[in-house]
Amino acid sequence: MSASKRVSVVIPCRNEEKYIAKCIESVLASNYPSDLLDVFVCDGMSTDSTREIVKNFHENNRVTLLDNIQITTPYALNLGIENSLADIIIILGAHAELDKDYVKLCVETFEIDPEIGCVGGILDTISLDENSTAIALAMSSVFGVGNAHFRTGLKAGYVDTVAFGAYRKEVFERVGLFDSALTRNQDDEFNFRLIQGGFRIYLNPNIRAKYYVRSTFSKLYKQYKQYGYWKVYVNRKFKVVTTLRQLAPPLWVLFLIALPFAWLIHPILGTIHLILLLLYVLMSLLMSLRISRHVKEFGLICLAFYVLHFSYGIGYLQGIIDFFILKKSPGKRHTSLSR
Repeated sequence: MSASKRVSVVIPCRNEEKYIAKCIESVLASNYPSDLLDVFVCDGMSTDSTREIVKNFHENNRVTLLDNIQITTPYALNLGIENSLADIIIILGAHAELDKDYVKLCVETFEIDPEIGCVGGILDTISLDENSTAIALAMSSVFGVGNAHFRTGLKAGYVDTVAFGAYRKEVFERVGLFDSALTRNQDDEFNFRLIQGGFRIYLNPNIRAKYYVRSTFSKLYKQYKQYGYWKVYVNRKFKVVTTLRQLAPPLWVLFLIALPFAWLIHPILGTIHLILLLLYVLMSLLMSLRISRHVKEFGLICLAFYVLHFSYGIGYLQGIIDFFILKKSPGKRHTSLSR
């Protein structure tokens, strides 16, 4: 079956001149039959040289540039899907590079079970400087991201979501396309619908891709704040908390807010809060010590942990206020890109 399946790789992007060439080249270097593999780069009207770089691949006849006039990621994904005639569609970020057997292994993994609607693998986070190295290490840690198995690589088999998934075309025909209202979490939201629609998601750790992480803590903060914020929008849409791990950061932020009031209520309660805070700090220090290679990196990993947890938690709580208490729609400032 794997030798006859046509595959499209859909890449949403905007102003990715530093990464888009290597991303496309990694797909074209795949060991999957070239006559069965094509690429759709759905560009959000880039203002840098991204579009010119993509056009340089046109002579290959396997790379197509599509104009995403709506700019956002879900519109880009849907644009690529609608233009594809493939049996299997892989969504890929412009900051990623596929291993040469990524496509082949994805297609082969579908043969495990006809109920598998999505296949994914492990993200090897890549850094370019000291800050991004610390961020990459934190994002590959269980303490940093919980049981996000596609980042930690600690599980093979059926999971609730993957990054850069490969999807059977029939999945989109049955459960619809990506939700165009979502700036973030569109893949998590879609994967939840996929499972609700009777399909399963399979994580094969032999499938691997490289991903270049944010290079500054301010960008990381904005990214994860958006993740937390838009996760609440997804929860409201389905009237259910889609995963338990998403609750840990907002509960932690609430705990921090409650800390000074605990002392006012009773010294014992304040002491308990302080002990829990110290346990968190101790755990972050121990995990940072475990994965760091020198003193400066140790401190940066600690900071990355704090930024990951606090920003997601703040975004989640803001989402609760906006979507559940104030019954608001997402504001424009929550739709801007964090790159």
